[in-house]
Amino acid sequence: WASERLRNDKDVALTAVRDDKPGPEPARALGIASKRLRDDRDVVLAAVREHGTALEWASERLRDDRDVVLAAVRKHGRALEWASEHMRNDKDVVLAAV
Repeated sequence: WASERLRNDKDVALTAVRDDKPGPEPARALGIASKRLRDDRDVVLAAVREHGTALEWASERLRDDRDVVLAAVRKHGRALEWASEHMRNDKDVVLAAV
């Protein structure tokens, strides 16, 4: 695992979440990023655009961000599971997930 300093480095986080390897590992990269970066809109958008299920590790604030949630569910409908209740009640978000 990366040091705390590197887990708080935006460039490292962006590289990790944009990894194009198949499987769940790149999506989990957001989960090991610092709390600050899991609340960074740029980092989270990059993550969910590559791997929608990365929404699981986004901050509560960003799980309620319509653009972030739409990007996530468009990539992987199952990401709706980690969206805020407010977003799960948004018709456009739900339709994008199915």
